[in-house]
Amino acid sequence: MQAYEFRYSMVMKSFITSFVVLGSFFAAAAEPTGIPAGFTLQYQQDFKDAGALKDFVFTDSSAWRWVDGDGKQAMELHKQSAYKPEVRSPVNIALIAGRQFGDFVMEAQCMQTGKEYGHRDMIFVFGFQEPTKFYYTHIATKADDHANQIFIVNGKPREKISKTSNDGNQWGLNVWRKVRIEREGAVIRVFFDDMSKPVMTAEDATFGAGWIGFGSFDDTGKVSGIRVWSKSATEKAAPAFPVGK
Repeated sequence: MQAYEFRYSMVMKSFITSFVVLGSFFAAAAEPTGIPAGFTLQYQQDFKDAGALKDFVFTDSSAWRWVDGDGKQAMELHKQSAYKPEVRSPVNIALIAGRQFGDFVMEAQCMQTGKEYGHRDMIFVFGFQEPTKFYYTHIATKADDHANQIFIVNGKPREKISKTSNDGNQWGLNVWRKVRIEREGAVIRVFFDDMSKPVMTAEDATFGAGWIGFGSFDDTGKVSGIRVWSKSATEKAAPAFPVGK
């Protein structure tokens, strides 16, 4: 009996050890590469139901809707917002409403649903302070001084701050693309599908911690699979956008 109990105990210990190791393996496999030490997953959104839209504050909520199609449940910008920013800047924005982030890594799955042209875009907002003070990256088909760049909006029309940018990025039709934004101090890096090399970089420390958001300058698109890693997130409600402007 003692020999049987000993063997049973050893088998169970082996099983538990294997389970823990296997669990650690799958947990590590689920986390992408390049997450800085000390960063943990602070926010995630897969849009499993329409209630997920309550996590966001919009320039115009009627321009956004929950959808289930094209292989993903998502938040869709399906028309132009009835919003006129005080200074030249993106019209269509959906901010994660309740959390501010300083240094962060953000990833999202995105599909651009507009027509093809040079400035066909989706935008990604960060360091948002108020409707006239924030950063955003504009990922577009072709680059020029007003497209496919990193910009700052600081009480005046948006200004390019990119140090580097590629010639443009192909959104394609009915294709989900992976976008990653990294902010570390003043350093900003933007990745599009290929996570090994940024398509844009910038250095600017005008704004510190702020809200993160998604949208388009004047096109349409879908967002899903949002993940934000950071050392911490400050719970704070995002400011509302001016109504009737």
